[in-house]
Order: sequence, then structure tokens, then C-alpha cells
Amino acid sequence: MSFRKVVRQSKFRHVFGQPVKTEQCYDDIRVSRVTWDSTFCAVNPSFVAIIVEASGGGAFLVLPLHKTGRIDKSYPTVCGHTGPVLDIEWCPHNDHVIASGSEDCTVMVWQVPEGGLSQPLTEPVVVLEGHSKRVGIISWHPTARNVLLSAGR
Repeated sequence: MSFRKVVRQSKFRHVFGQPVKTEQCYDDIRVSRVTWDSTFCAVNPSFVAIIVEASGGGAFLVLPLHKTGRIDKSYPTVCGHTGPVLDIEWCPHNDHVIASGSEDCTVMVWQVPEGGLSQPLTEPVVVLEGHSKRVGIISWHPTARNVLLSAGR
């Protein structure tokens, strides 16, 4: 009988990770501390949107994917809600349309300019009112155009 030691070899023994360079990261962004059952960011092929801390209401940043590095505190935001923004989601059919839901019981649909934001965006394309409590979840229909689901507590 053979008593040799059995050593299990990992398939990943030759795989090594590399840290991302600081030029390829987004730095100095004050992410919102308001918690909900949704994510704090949304990404599409052109932009990344991040819910940020804002005084006097809710706001979120819309950054072109190629704009990495340190983000200036005076960078323009999308701000129109009177309460903190709880969820954001890009339209799957148009890379320049994003919806946001907030504690102020409204859903707002925004049109982002072609090159991104050069000044604060305060006027939504559509304001949807109908919730009696805060709106925490937003989801676009994946195949039907202009169909948006919103839910809250």
C-alpha cells in the first residue's frame, strides 16, 4: 500500500492580480450615505452616474467614462429632487437618458447632453408624481421603449 501525500493543485496557481493605476480610477467623490436596497451607481457604454452627498436635496454625478482621476468638487451635478436620491438607472435604449427616484416621492427622467455635463442639470424632461412614500427602486423595461417601473415603501 502506498502512503504518498496527495497534494491538490489549484487551477489558478499561475494567475496573478495587478492593482489598477490611479489614473484609471475615480477619486475624491463623496458618495451618498443614505442607504436603500439599491446600488449607488449606474453605468452605460458612455457614462457612469454616482449618487453623491448634497445639501438641500438629492444629486448625482454623471461622468463620461474617459474622465478618470480626481473629480473636482465643483463638477456639475444633476440636481432637482428635494430629498436624497435613492436609485438611478440608465435607459437601455438611449445612453443619454437616466431616471432617478428620491425620498421626495418623485421619479425624474433626465436627458444628459452629448458631451456630458458642462453645467448643473436642474430641469428634468419628465417628473412622475404618484407615490405617497419614497421611491427606492427604479427599473427600465429591457425591450419595450419608454416603460419605467418605480417602487417604494
